Amino acid sequence: MRLTIAYDRLRLEEKLLLEEAKAMNVEASMEDVKTASFDLTAAECRSDVVLQRCISHVRGLHVAAAYEGMGARVVNSSEVTRLCGDKMLATIALAREGIPTPRTRIAFSAEGAMQALDGLGYPAVIKPVIGSWGRLVAKVRDRDEAQTVIESRRAEDPYDQLFYVQEYVRRPPRDVRVIVVGDRIAAAIYRYQPDGDWRTNVARGGKAEPAKMSGEEQELVLKAARVVGGGVLGVDAMETEKGMVVHEVNGTVEFKGAASVTPGSIPKEIIRYAMETAKR
Repeated sequence: MRLTIAYDRLRLEEKLLLEEAKAMNVEASMEDVKTASFDLTAAECRSDVVLQRCISHVRGLHVAAAYEGMGARVVNSSEVTRLCGDKMLATIALAREGIPTPRTRIAFSAEGAMQALDGLGYPAVIKPVIGSWGRLVAKVRDRDEAQTVIESRRAEDPYDQLFYVQEYVRRPPRDVRVIVVGDRIAAAIYRYQPDGDWRTNVARGGKAEPAKMSGEEQELVLKAARVVGGGVLGVDAMETEKGMVVHEVNGTVEFKGAASVTPGSIPKEIIRYAMETAKR
């Protein structure tokens, strides 16, 4: 079995995946897709399975589709990447299957966004439809602040015409990141928000700590992973007085923070799952 790890920025995660693949005697190679090209008319691919690890959603989506077109199995698939990379599409999928998720509205103009925020009430959260690491995510405390944030957006990208707004969920100063590999949970951590920031992303200084989850919470997370198509996923959830809500599912999950507080080997779980996928 031949494995390719496709990436557009080499991070610690990709290096760990390659090391684990070699330790498991898997024939593995790295592919920097920024310097690669793909023959879309080719009948076959030199790899049996590809781990798609691109940071860029647009690049990762099309890389996955290109490899699939050449006959390779891709983790995660282009369809899973499409759903997870677009917050609106993911929210629709989760809500349709009854997964508790924050109240969310989509608008297609600044005026529509203000109406949506007024309907949700303040405080509220404005997010880019596509993005990660908490970038351009804003908590707005009132209408004036919301108007300032919305007016500051530049309409240079077509996605800037989409306004994804969400209720502000009252939670402890943390959220829960669960790494799901196939049909099992490989790691679960609390991500505590750093001083001076309401966001919990480890990339922004959030502190990781092992999480304790009930059986019901674990099943909710696994169901959310199944709803978007399964694979190697980061399911983000928040604890509320009424129970856990899932607010995001990440299709190219970073696991450096989780690995630092998790006894098992997350890379080993991922490589094992990828090789099992190739055999199906």
